[in-house]
Amino acid sequence: MKKLALAAALSVVATGAFAGGYVEPTVVEPVVIVEDTSSSAGGIIVPVIALILIAAALHHN
Repeated sequence: MKKLALAAALSVVATGAFAGGYVEPTVVEPVVIVEDTSSSAGGIIVPVIALILIAAALHHN
């Protein structure tokens, strides 16, 4: 009987730990990352070099 009373007392005390109102969760603002571009011609360098190498290979034959 003592164990039953002890269990009931502990359950009453434990439920008090969960009592309370609604707490609104905090909103985290997203971090905006801005990347600087080096130049607008950055995407054309590789194809131009490839064309020069192909032209040189064809001219060599």
